[in-house]
Amino acid sequence: MELLGILLLGLGVLSVTVRAILTDGRGHTPDVRSTAPWTAGDLPSGPYASMRF
Repeated sequence: MELLGILLLGLGVLSVTVRAILTDGRGHTPDVRSTAPWTAGDLPSGPYASMRF
């Protein structure tokens, strides 16, 4: 009888754990939104090796 209680308790804990994992936002990734255009700041537009000063 004690073994049955332990098995039922383990099954309950396992089911609660699986439910928590599945409902915890799995697969939810918000869209990336950008309003400003991408800029490189003060970086040169070409490689340093090919630039002539």
